[in-house]
Amino acid sequence: MELILVQALSGLASAASLFLVASGLSIIFGVTRIVNFAHGAFYMLGAYVAFTLTDRFSGPLGFWGGLLAASLIVAVLGALMEMVLLRRIYHAPELFQLLATFGVTLMVQDIVVLIWGADDLMGPRAPGFAGAFSLFGRLVPTYDILLIVLGPVVLGALWLLFHRTRWGVLVRAATQDRDMVACLGVNQKWLFTSVFALGCFLAALGGALQIPRTTVTHYMDLSIIVEVFVVVVIGGLGSVTGAFIAAVLVSELNALGILVLPKISLIAVFLVMAVVLVVRPYGLLGKAERGARASAGISFRPWKPLSQWERIGAAVVVVIAACLPLVAGNYLLSVGAEILVFVLFAASLHFMMTVGGLASFGHAAFFGLGAYGAAFAVKFLGAPMEVALLVGPLFGLLGAVVSGWFCVRLSGVYFAMLTLAFAQIIWSIAFQWVEVTGGDNGILGIWPSAWASTPQGFFWLTLGVVVAGVALLRMLVFSPFGFGLRATRDNTLRSEAIGIDRKSVQWAALIVAGTFAGVAGALFAFLKGSVFPESLAIPISVDGLVMVLLGGIETVSGAVVGAIVYKALAIWLMSQTDLSKLVLGAIIVLLVVAAPKGIVGFIEDWRHRRPPAPNGAGPKPAGKSDALGIAKMEAAE
Repeated sequence: MELILVQALSGLASAASLFLVASGLSIIFGVTRIVNFAHGAFYMLGAYVAFTLTDRFSGPLGFWGGLLAASLIVAVLGALMEMVLLRRIYHAPELFQLLATFGVTLMVQDIVVLIWGADDLMGPRAPGFAGAFSLFGRLVPTYDILLIVLGPVVLGALWLLFHRTRWGVLVRAATQDRDMVACLGVNQKWLFTSVFALGCFLAALGGALQIPRTTVTHYMDLSIIVEVFVVVVIGGLGSVTGAFIAAVLVSELNALGILVLPKISLIAVFLVMAVVLVVRPYGLLGKAERGARASAGISFRPWKPLSQWERIGAAVVVVIAACLPLVAGNYLLSVGAEILVFVLFAASLHFMMTVGGLASFGHAAFFGLGAYGAAFAVKFLGAPMEVALLVGPLFGLLGAVVSGWFCVRLSGVYFAMLTLAFAQIIWSIAFQWVEVTGGDNGILGIWPSAWASTPQGFFWLTLGVVVAGVALLRMLVFSPFGFGLRATRDNTLRSEAIGIDRKSVQWAALIVAGTFAGVAGALFAFLKGSVFPESLAIPISVDGLVMVLLGGIETVSGAVVGAIVYKALAIWLMSQTDLSKLVLGAIIVLLVVAAPKGIVGFIEDWRHRRPPAPNGAGPKPAGKSDALGIAKMEAAE
């Protein structure tokens, strides 16, 4: 009992820092609607800068002043990022802002290593709180008591800030209805900047307060960001009080789960998030969003099937790719096969996001299930590769059927986070069920059949499967099912009025996407010859999102280009420089700023741009004719 009490106190201490970071993210999203993936990077920067300042200035004033100064410095950096980068893309699709902040995260990871090195750093003890006291025969750090008290104090200070100041009233008003606040004459630019700076300050303070408790490492950003997202979603997006309650809940689950339920300690938090979202779709204290922007994938330019010349061009590209094994070496063919696998994976996610308007943060679940399904068929059933390539997609399909039944009841960020919860649950099962999955040792010896065992043969197999898969997905886009799916994406009320059931259609779309992701995962298992839990992990899902967004979410085939560019660039940079994340992140940020519709979207805009009108009238404003056409249709209605 004493041990449980001490663990509970440790959980409350961890909840304080988690609440600081989560409240900052919740405030930022509530006002700006930005899903700030770089929030973990600001948490990490707060820890590193605080380490440097407290290491240089000794004494109580130097330590506590260093924590505060580090948080302020990071807040200034966050404000600069908002002004330089995010202001340029506020009118872009919301997911592109996620892509931009992901690029910043990659850059910060390498910048931290460049400045402070790759070794873990041990911060100093907090002056006056370096010891411990005995509680029922167990030692409890006095610093933990400080953190336990700090959490409610910060919550109270934020409540006063938002309810007793004019700035706080404006922030709460912007959280409810940004457009109305703008109509009242409030300068939204500076309001957004100040909110972003406050959120970054809280994240940095949360990181700075951790240096007496844990080592400072360049993996801190990714280790915290998932928990923070979970806390914000459980509490309700935009609710600071909800973030506090959820932070306590999550931290106590992490602290006590190891003692009480060690077998499910890794998935307990995600099980709770899944249950909360199913019961309360907007979180514990969250509310339905007002004035949300249109779903991802809506474009003013109607989609059309490929023309005859475009089909010929696509066929030529496939033929050229098929000739690659005749001239390329084994390494290049292996890289090419991996790129092709991720083309199909990205295309499956793109179909769900673009056509269905369903942004998933856990699409790696179906990819990994496909890989494990193929591995089980080979290892436990002794099946050949041809059979295993059919079994793998069935695992992806079953996973999509089960998770999709729950997920399609939600929308927007809540849908995305519930997919993340299911993906983490499946990852945890694969990681802990050692008797079946091998745990982190994986399943080895998953090799292709003799005819596909050479790099040339496997490349041709992968190319054929991927081309067929992408072609089928594209056919679905222009099928009656695809049109019905786009109708639910564009206007749920109108689509339901003509007899289209949104949940059923989107569930079917998720099943289709999960099945094709399973095909990609099965191919990946035979490409690598093994399967590990990493194939189910969050980085795979993030890579898929980046590929889709980089190619262009408002296009039909953007995922193909995005996957090729991102994967080829990532592999090439890793072989050329130790700062591959810095360069890749900078390229992603530049592409987002220069082409907020993605690579293919930028090319399509350039192709459809009309030449300058005669008599010096200048170029025709982009989208004017589309807007006029829409206005005419509305008038006719």
